[in-house]
Amino acid sequence: MARLESLHDSLRKPLEALECPVFDDPEFVKGGPISERRVAIISTAALFKRGDEAFALGASDYRVIPGDTSAGDLVMSHVSPNYDRTGFQQDLNVVFPIDRLRELADEGVIGSVADYHHSLMGSTDPTLLAPSVERLAPLLKRDAVNALLLAPV
Repeated sequence: MARLESLHDSLRKPLEALECPVFDDPEFVKGGPISERRVAIISTAALFKRGDEAFALGASDYRVIPGDTSAGDLVMSHVSPNYDRTGFQQDLNVVFPIDRLRELADEGVIGSVADYHHSLMGSTDPTLLAPSVERLAPLLKRDAVNALLLAPV
């Protein structure tokens, strides 16, 4: 992983100048205990199923990942030159913690694992992702998801 202090000034300074949003209330929705929640993963690792369309540079769309997709059938098209893919290559759970989520469900920590999960391109301007996120909401509702595990990359 690239550390901010080790980046060249031409990369570090624009990153340091980015505004980070502040939320008055970080809890968007109140709800019941996590042990009763159905959880889906949203990853920004630009994952897609082998055979599906890869993410393009600056892509603002998303890919649906069925919960039964094997690790060998997932491909990463994250384009940042500062991202080390070694972790992903060794263990999918680094960017898409599906096995850990299943373990939590088996242990009763969460209610259940969603049938479908989603991935976006993390190196895209976040303001361009809003339309995709709005299209994701009904898909999550259809899958009865009431909690998200966000896996930013």
